[in-house]
Amino acid sequence: GMLANLEALVLEQNSLTGSIPSELGMLANLEDLDLDNNLLTGIIPSELGMLTNLEDLELYVNSLAGSIPSELGMLANLE
Repeated sequence: GMLANLEALVLEQNSLTGSIPSELGMLANLEDLDLDNNLLTGIIPSELGMLTNLEDLELYVNSLAGSIPSELGMLANLE
């Protein structure tokens, strides 16, 4: 789609609600995903494990539930 080359998505401290869209896993070039300090609920989608270029993932200070998907453990570039 139109965001195929997006490298950074920084939406921290925006009072975002709802769940993390699994479609974010389709942003193949994403290196930085910052969703911290929001009001997000639900689980961490396993589709984020498809973000092979991801270096920085910030989800803290939300109301997420469930466990961390094992797929995230396969992201070799994640710091």
